[in-house]
Amino acid sequence: MSSVCLALPPVRGTYTYDAPIRDLVWFRVGGPAEVLFRPADAEDLATFLAARPQDMAVSVIGVGSNLLVRDGGIRGVVVRLSSAFGKIEAQGLRVRAGAAALDATVARAAADAGVAGLEFLRGVPGTIGGALKMNAGCYGREIKDVFVEATAIDGAGHKITLSAADMGFAYRKSAVPGDLIFVEAVLQGTPDDPVAIRARMEELSANREAAQPIRAKTGGSTFKNPPGHKAWQLVDEAGCRGLTMGGAQVSEKHTNFLINTGAATAADLEALGEEVRRRVKDMSGVELEWEIKRVGVPS
Repeated sequence: MSSVCLALPPVRGTYTYDAPIRDLVWFRVGGPAEVLFRPADAEDLATFLAARPQDMAVSVIGVGSNLLVRDGGIRGVVVRLSSAFGKIEAQGLRVRAGAAALDATVARAAADAGVAGLEFLRGVPGTIGGALKMNAGCYGREIKDVFVEATAIDGAGHKITLSAADMGFAYRKSAVPGDLIFVEAVLQGTPDDPVAIRARMEELSANREAAQPIRAKTGGSTFKNPPGHKAWQLVDEAGCRGLTMGGAQVSEKHTNFLINTGAATAADLEALGEEVRRRVKDMSGVELEWEIKRVGVPS
């Protein structure tokens, strides 16, 4: 048993050793987690973080919608929040959502409560925790536009509350310390008729399905839009539509999506992404920045 496993503190949640996590991420690729920890609740998570050796590597994954796990897996402890972190409650024009709540589920709960402004979350894959970390958004709206506050646990096990200023939101990122694990957020919208909100949400959903390969093994938008440019257009103009490498392919439907055609490795997908970046740089002089988070070690 590894030194990490031997140093794990007692918890009320569960530890799984050498845990296969490829089926937990949308690309369906990647090696195992050395240890997968599912905390029972926020207090259990705080207890673990406070009691672990401070040199123990800790990372967190949600539903893996925007994540590429490398073939060698992830060393240390990977935290995956349980359903206890998925509660959603509408309070007037505010929605309190656990970090494990799916963005689309939060959008639907807001609509049911007559809270408008959160419709864009219907088109954001993943969970609220990930959305906070990367200031997720689509169709002209971002988390920062509806954000009130968030609760997180820091690396020492302290529970803290963060304001918008603390978050330091920018395009597709926040400025929070890397050791923070979000557990809850409060979002705010405006009043509207639930039927009208749902109609807008369904329109967004239909547009997304028509334009994106959402039923493929993909990881969402691969690259951030550079200032003054659209990433998909740069990729297309560089001749990368349909480009393949091993079992990985640039989507024919939307060129800012990489697809696992069925037998791809994480190495195939990452190498294809880097080849796309090289071709775009050669063609336009623009250096694309990964939006997909790549974690773990190579095989």
